[in-house]
Amino acid sequence: MRIHKEGFIIIFIASIICIGLALLFMQFIKPVWIAQILSLAAIVFLVLVIQFFRDPARYTAVNEDHIIAPADGKVVVIEDIEEGEFLKDKRKQISIFMSPLNVHVNRNPISGTVAYAKYHPGKYLVAWHPKASTENERTTIVIKNSYGSILFRQIAGAVARRIRFYVKEGQEVKQGAQMGFIKFGSRVDVICPENVKINVKIGDNVRGGETVIAEFV
Repeated sequence: MRIHKEGFIIIFIASIICIGLALLFMQFIKPVWIAQILSLAAIVFLVLVIQFFRDPARYTAVNEDHIIAPADGKVVVIEDIEEGEFLKDKRKQISIFMSPLNVHVNRNPISGTVAYAKYHPGKYLVAWHPKASTENERTTIVIKNSYGSILFRQIAGAVARRIRFYVKEGQEVKQGAQMGFIKFGSRVDVICPENVKINVKIGDNVRGGETVIAEFV
């Protein structure tokens, strides 16, 4: 299993703590069966931390007509909005909620040029809260190509407090390539033009870099 670079330090620290606790439990906790249960719990926690930072290979069938999911998770919002930060027009929003068990690598939904990239400090409301898109810690990224512009936001949740993004304004990016990472539970909003064809519905599970969530028409 490939591990994402964002997890190296955290996994190293968690390994020292969890293995150390397991050894202490076995040495000092009696009866032995209680020590074994506590030690097993520490090891299970370490395994969960490791799997959170997994970075599975994904194949993106690059297609200029397609808008792909930038993250793994469940579709929780599909609605019409007025985008007020950069695009300043009516749009369709698709929101994907990532649980701590999902892969948390984020990917470019389309190929094109990064027209806007900004980090916003903020609150840590639960990721599905209606105000999370505008009040939580988040990034706003806009990618533009000949078909139009896609704005998407990495949004921190109540647990996720470390957003990373690797793109900058003026950069040429490829559909499906990694653009960032959100540590622990979180959400991604994808803001599309009004005339796109939506290919998902609320409750659908999507895979970052693979699921076509909408199409330019």
